Amino acid sequence: MLSDERRRRRSPDPLVALHYQLSSTRREGSLDTVVLADGSGVVVAGAGSWAACEELAAFAPLIARGETFGMDGVTIRSVNIDGDRVLLCARGPASDDARDVAMKRAEDGVSRILSSAA
Repeated sequence: MLSDERRRRRSPDPLVALHYQLSSTRREGSLDTVVLADGSGVVVAGAGSWAACEELAAFAPLIARGETFGMDGVTIRSVNIDGDRVLLCARGPASDDARDVAMKRAEDGVSRILSSAA
């Protein structure tokens, strides 16, 4: 059923499409927060509480460089879109395997959405 809902919720607007993608990832991966941030730590799109999205986005560039800040349960993937780097970030109690599966699906969706918008 989630797959059917995901297929119906589409948007030609890249920001709305990103929100739908991240919301689906958050729900499917049982995550607290999923956010797409630019390289300077600014939220591009997110799912979860806005404050948590902003916090995770702000720390994302630092965590991607290996600093942890005591943030447990965080996964960050660097996604290259036509030479520009964005950071896909997730935080939540899901197991590492479940978070990795959800993040791979999100990475594919984010890449598709942003590549078609460019």
